[in-house]
Amino acid sequence: MAVSREHSPYDAELPCAAPVGSLVLEKGHIYSLAATGGLLYGGFDSKNIRVWKNQQDFAVFKSSSGLVKAIVVAADRVFTGHQDGKIRAWKVSPKDATVYKRIGNLPRLKDILWSSLNPSNYVEARRHSSALWIRHSDAISCLSLNEEQGLLYSGSWDRTFKIWRISDSRCLESVAAHDDTINSIVAAVSGLVFTGSADGTVKVWRRELQGKGTKHAPVQTLLKQEWAVTSLAISPTAPVVYCGSSDGLINFWEGEQHLAHGGVLQSHKMAVLCLAVSGTLLLSGSADTTICVWRRQGAVHTCLSVLSGHSGPVKCLAVAPDACGEEDGGSGATRWTVYSGSLDKSVKLWRVSEQAPEALLRGPQIVPVGPGDSKAY
Repeated sequence: MAVSREHSPYDAELPCAAPVGSLVLEKGHIYSLAATGGLLYGGFDSKNIRVWKNQQDFAVFKSSSGLVKAIVVAADRVFTGHQDGKIRAWKVSPKDATVYKRIGNLPRLKDILWSSLNPSNYVEARRHSSALWIRHSDAISCLSLNEEQGLLYSGSWDRTFKIWRISDSRCLESVAAHDDTINSIVAAVSGLVFTGSADGTVKVWRRELQGKGTKHAPVQTLLKQEWAVTSLAISPTAPVVYCGSSDGLINFWEGEQHLAHGGVLQSHKMAVLCLAVSGTLLLSGSADTTICVWRRQGAVHTCLSVLSGHSGPVKCLAVAPDACGEEDGGSGATRWTVYSGSLDKSVKLWRVSEQAPEALLRGPQIVPVGPGDSKAY
């Protein structure tokens, strides 16, 4: 596939942001981030979920097993996907905003017990064994929400994705989607669901509501390649889907009814590990330790800057509206706060803008972490 290099960060001198500070997280690598409501959530291989507020350590809660590979927040609940194949649900205490309590697992124990009585509820698992269809038989790799419909999507190394009803934590459907691990899943408001896999494909699924359940049917295969698909993201303001791969390239597709290939962005020298979209900006984190900031104008994507500060692969990104408001000088350009988690055991904060490159950045700031761990709930 030909790569369009006219907007590549290697073809022009671009501003680079160097960190003004860095914090080493002594309790392990960070694998997932989520930002909402002025809070930042981080999932670690130490089984901890840490919460920051205003870049200060705010809370920490811990699962009993399984490193935290994915985090999503739905209203007053936090859902975490784990290496042990479980999804855990948490809720903040009404008496103390710094205390989070585990309110259950997905699937629920009573659903497991009830389903286990019927032999037809068992399906072939990856390692030549049987498992209940409502349970993932391998690590949870990704989570996505459709809050409008009250649905939670989970993708797994077991090559399936499952759909959960948030109101009662019930598994509505399981889809055998790919020939290898599912690395990314994104649910769109339109009823479409996108999955990316280590088998090199990106697939589109359409959700149909059937009574109290759902049925997801395949609509389109956007990509079939040798390289693993590592990350997906969709634009909230335009019909654009982005796909990052282990070859360091970003493919994108556009269209209202039928998605057509829009081009390829060469943003990194190593695998793209994470993507995030806010406004007209696309951010890509890579194993090459950098984050590229792209601006979309119609079908044209321009790399505005490269954020350099991590010493290890950038594993996860989260974006939130910037609390500081407009750019200096009152330009009115939208600004965003970007959080990046790396396998160098650090979390960094950046401020980026949709403005021209010379007004793009404020250097990354330290996100402090408290010294202690909480006990497992």
